[in-house]
Amino acid sequence: MSDASYRDAIFSTPLDKVARFSFDEQVVACFPDMIRRSVPGYGQILAMLGLIARRHLRHGAHVYDLGCSLGAGGLALAGHLPRDAFRLTGVDLSPAMVKRARETLAEEYPDHDIEIIEGDIRTLDYRASGMIVLNFTLQFLDPGEREALLVRLYEALEPGGVLVLSEKIKAGDEQDNAWLVERYHDFKRANGYSDLEISQKRNALENVLVPDRLDDHHRRLAAAGFSRSLTWFQYMNFASMVAFKDPDAEMTP
Repeated sequence: MSDASYRDAIFSTPLDKVARFSFDEQVVACFPDMIRRSVPGYGQILAMLGLIARRHLRHGAHVYDLGCSLGAGGLALAGHLPRDAFRLTGVDLSPAMVKRARETLAEEYPDHDIEIIEGDIRTLDYRASGMIVLNFTLQFLDPGEREALLVRLYEALEPGGVLVLSEKIKAGDEQDNAWLVERYHDFKRANGYSDLEISQKRNALENVLVPDRLDDHHRRLAAAGFSRSLTWFQYMNFASMVAFKDPDAEMTP
């Protein structure tokens, strides 16, 4: 890549007032490092996307990567699948993310049919797709808007299509949840973050990233119409699920 990625030091100095977290130019510049040191299992989740697509994606089908950030989902699929195996649309609300993702994917996989667009996934006009990836994106929507989005994604999927949903989660039991959060902070300390950085970022994300319980995710997926869903990956308070649309389901006009 032509643009350098920098070490995440956004919250390394004391701030008089911690602003709400946003995916601006400052975050984009250090995002790969931030994700690597902040999201347990992120690499494993990406690596599985191509394997899931090989098993479930109809050859040549369309794929969405919603909240695509720097295009990691597209990179993962293009690294596993030939260029005629799929067409991908990545969508992100951040202009800075969209700009960098376009540059990266054009440089790494210029022959693949991949487009990155700036847009709001809540109001997007979806096309029929064989696979939809929603990695660590739903958690940033208002909880009251989440089920409606999943209904729209279910309707956009072809019969037999799959949704991959990855999220930060919370445990139903307060004591269990506190233990998971404490171990997650230990994970971040082990990756070089200071207590100040952990505290300030947590404050910045308050009411911006609102996690759900795993059973709430599965309940929502069932309510949206998915015939079944399962949690295929969990690392502390981070999890990835796959939801299946029945092969005999009818497409919504």
